[in-house]
Amino acid sequence: MKIQSMSIVVPNNACINKCKFCVSRLNQHEYENLITGKKGRLIHSEDYQLRMQYARDNNCNNVMLTGTSEPQQNKRFLQQFATYNKNLTSPFKSIEMQTTGTLLDEHYLEMLRKDVRVTTISLSMSSIDDSINCAYNGTPLNLKVNLRSLASMIKQQGFNLRLSLNLTDYFNKYYDEDFYVQIDKLDILFDIFKNEFGADQITFRELYHNGEAKEQNEWIHNHSAHPQFIKNIKQYIIDKGKPLEDLEFGLKKYSINEMGTVIDNDCMSQESSDVYRYLILRPNCKLYSKWDDKGSLIF
Repeated sequence: MKIQSMSIVVPNNACINKCKFCVSRLNQHEYENLITGKKGRLIHSEDYQLRMQYARDNNCNNVMLTGTSEPQQNKRFLQQFATYNKNLTSPFKSIEMQTTGTLLDEHYLEMLRKDVRVTTISLSMSSIDDSINCAYNGTPLNLKVNLRSLASMIKQQGFNLRLSLNLTDYFNKYYDEDFYVQIDKLDILFDIFKNEFGADQITFRELYHNGEAKEQNEWIHNHSAHPQFIKNIKQYIIDKGKPLEDLEFGLKKYSINEMGTVIDNDCMSQESSDVYRYLILRPNCKLYSKWDDKGSLIF
């Protein structure tokens, strides 16, 4: 079995953000919390660590702290995860956290670096404008993230910084029907990533739409980046980028301005393959291969 990554779903009651495009809100499946809930027992901790060890035994080297909420909302669990990881025969060394950055400050980042041993912060952004990012992410105004300031703190603490860019209509400002004019606009955009954010990696993420008549799907339909912009940026990356390694599932990584760059058009892992893009460890202490299907249970 080949496993590219394991996603740890950090348990929380509700997310502090209300992202307009959130895939977790598209697919509401209940998974009992046995790892931090009132029903949690020693056997559940053992079950949890068993699944983590299973991933490691199958040559999975990367773990992503994520979930249906902001992982930093549950500091106690993050510290619990760190203990579980240390208990493994061979602990995960590449540990990432997917976050919009809400609630993160210098002290919290220091804890993630020293105690949880996070190595990469994947900063999820729907715009590089703080106010639009706040609105699209549904972040309370009093918690609006100063993206450039946070990026600076992340880099100062020694993390790798990945900008995970949700391709909303904000990015249409960098779209032009004349592809040669757009090249200049994209040059400017990549300069911003490099010089204003200090990014090490860039991932462009097409918004996921599951076709159901839900509020989130309507927003995605109305606010996704222009389809031609997405096609053009793919071509720009091929033309301007230096090819690096091939990733699983047909994705390819390029280097642009010394930033590893990828376009992700399958964020929910819908493709069928004998290689698992990731396994998902839920708070019920069980492993799944799909975000939106309980039938994907591994064990």
